[in-house]
Amino acid sequence: MAEFSLSDLEKIIHERAQSGDPDSWTAKLFAKGMDKAAQKLGEEAVETVIAAVTGDKKALVSESADLIYHWLVVLGIAGVPLDDVLRELEGRTGRSGVAEKASRSKG
Repeated sequence: MAEFSLSDLEKIIHERAQSGDPDSWTAKLFAKGMDKAAQKLGEEAVETVIAAVTGDKKALVSESADLIYHWLVVLGIAGVPLDDVLRELEGRTGRSGVAEKASRSKG
């Protein structure tokens, strides 16, 4: 398999969002705005959870791909670069999950 990254997908989403192609699901989602994109993200999250709890590995892979795609669309519409999320994750790697969560609830 060729190397493929979330950054590659982010770039493809950005290009398709700007394309104006009426046959592009990405362009349609961007045109419909955050409410529709966030709704789709939520639907895909639920479908991913269902696949996980039912033990359907094939569906889990497929739904996870849908989830990641729609998450990147939401980030794109919000103007949040993937690198910002990755930097946040990187900053958390030196802390325990319990300590990190506690630090977020104080504010």
